[in-house]
Amino acid sequence: MKIASINVNGIRDAVDRGFLDWLAQQDADVVCVQNIKAKSFELSDHILYPEGYEGYFLDAEEDGFAGVALYCRKIPKAIMYGLGFPQCDHEGRFLQADYDRFSIATFLMPDGNDQKAKQAFMEQYQEYLSKMARKRREYIICGTWHIAHKTIDLANWSDNQLTSGFRPEERAWMDHVLGPTGFIDTFREINRDAGEYTWWPKLDQEVPRGRQEGWRIDYQLVGPNFRRHVVDAWIDYEARFSEFAPLIVEYDLAL
Repeated sequence: MKIASINVNGIRDAVDRGFLDWLAQQDADVVCVQNIKAKSFELSDHILYPEGYEGYFLDAEEDGFAGVALYCRKIPKAIMYGLGFPQCDHEGRFLQADYDRFSIATFLMPDGNDQKAKQAFMEQYQEYLSKMARKRREYIICGTWHIAHKTIDLANWSDNQLTSGFRPEERAWMDHVLGPTGFIDTFREINRDAGEYTWWPKLDQEVPRGRQEGWRIDYQLVGPNFRRHVVDAWIDYEARFSEFAPLIVEYDLAL
């Protein structure tokens, strides 16, 4: 099973830059998309239902803001829209597809422009993650968490310790998610190298991404029972739909 996650930062602009062509080439079972920045009823059918996929969308109430989507080759048993608290659901930040054995979610954390709002979201989200970890069902949570966990996850970390996304309280929260709560960072199960990034604050499209200063703020997290199912994980540096790069993980599981 192949799952891709990508923050398009505006799906219509991403389509103009080749997102649907990329999607057709991936042969991914599920593609988790964040930052749609459009109402789904405004989108044309070729975006809502690309060939071979069923599309599911959760819009933000505010125009041109947030929103998440799932493209699924196999129709899920059920779709869960939101998490039940207003900051998440009104801003279109969580959408989950339920299959027989596990669930796959697309997720978008607040970016931290409003640090108090981000902290409030993290506190409520932690409650939900703890409940998920106690359930017998397994989860794969994909998306932009807007937190670089370790010093190897961003360039110039020493200059960014008070920057949103690398503040001590944010990293401590991620420590808890990937520690006592019990979730696993699938990418780090495969790749422990520094310099692996999914987002570039000052992306220059004319310069190779590998030479630019970036952050790794996108994840696919799983529970401890799924650690053994992670086969491969990589970042697609060639895909250039936004200042984010897709994170792709392969699992020895079937939908």
